[in-house]
Amino acid sequence: MLRKTLAGISVAGLLALTGSLAHAEFTPEIVSVGKLAPADPYRIYLSDVAINHIVDGKLHVIDGKNMHYLGMVATGYAGQSTLSPDRKTIYVATTYYSRLNHGERTDVVDIHDALTLAHTGEIVIPPRHAQSLNYKGTIRTSSDGRWLFVQNATPATSVTVVDLAAGKVASEVQTPGCWIVLPAAGTPGRFSTVCGDGTMLTVTLDADGKPATQKRSAKFFDADKDPIFIHGEQDGDVYRFVSYGGDLYTANVGGETASFEAPWSLLSAGERKAGWRPGGYQVLAEHKASGRLYVAMHDKSYEGSHKNPAKEIWAFDRASHKRLGRVPGSNAIAVAVSQGEAARLFAFDAVKGGIASYDASGLKPLGRIEGVGDTPNLMEMQ
Repeated sequence: MLRKTLAGISVAGLLALTGSLAHAEFTPEIVSVGKLAPADPYRIYLSDVAINHIVDGKLHVIDGKNMHYLGMVATGYAGQSTLSPDRKTIYVATTYYSRLNHGERTDVVDIHDALTLAHTGEIVIPPRHAQSLNYKGTIRTSSDGRWLFVQNATPATSVTVVDLAAGKVASEVQTPGCWIVLPAAGTPGRFSTVCGDGTMLTVTLDADGKPATQKRSAKFFDADKDPIFIHGEQDGDVYRFVSYGGDLYTANVGGETASFEAPWSLLSAGERKAGWRPGGYQVLAEHKASGRLYVAMHDKSYEGSHKNPAKEIWAFDRASHKRLGRVPGSNAIAVAVSQGEAARLFAFDAVKGGIASYDASGLKPLGRIEGVGDTPNLMEMQ
């Protein structure tokens, strides 16, 4: 009996000691929002419409220097994202339904801090924002950061102008038959849009954000014979586009009416015969200081192959129109390049779901990150 009592006391003491030790070692976790390291020119913002679960789109934030994942911003139903001119704020135009994928529709511009990725506010907008794949130009800011331009499609096309300083919608500009927003750099209250008849419509706003003038340009491409990809690369008031057939088009949107330079070919006669053509979604990237252009290219093209992944990426000199080099294309459907010195070229691999990195000058492969996103098709650099 005494032995059982002593054993019981020993067990009880051990349990008490274990319990007190466990209690002493337990430290409650404090939930907080971490900060990302300061952004460098190699940070990538990868827009992912997530077609297989489109109510749950994402903006992936990636360290393109070390090729690792940093974080994610939720973008809702077919959300469209862009950065502020100072690159400190992320704007997302998106849709929320009261029953996830149906019910009452609410469209908003969600606002996020680009340092923490935290949600900091929202602005309700008309329920007409374009529920489309991600393209640069479905949402853009003015060059001074005051206005936010949101592409609408019902399917009738228009642009919602948001006054970011006042936190409210300023106007809706009707743009029938025209698509994508191309803000001017020199005049913050001005943007152009590409029209289906091969012209551009330029809209100039008044001080209240309402349309003061709308002027059509001359025709600069033939949509029936050789349409352009809607992705344009901006350099000040100048935008550059490539056509399905492999020509480079240049538009200046600085004036009340857009003007254009003569197009030039990316291809030799032999390359055209071999069926080389641009392909993908974000098919063109431009390094402004060096004047280098990068184009995602595929061979053996055919009617409808304009979305095919790149077999190669070609580099061109903007001034001389000469090709500087070519490199295996990493199955790219999107290409982007960092600005500044020691630039890097990035290519989203649609087949393997990764991002390849190259030295933008010599086109030497530098590294990859795998397994990024569901169905991304657009990269924006810091």
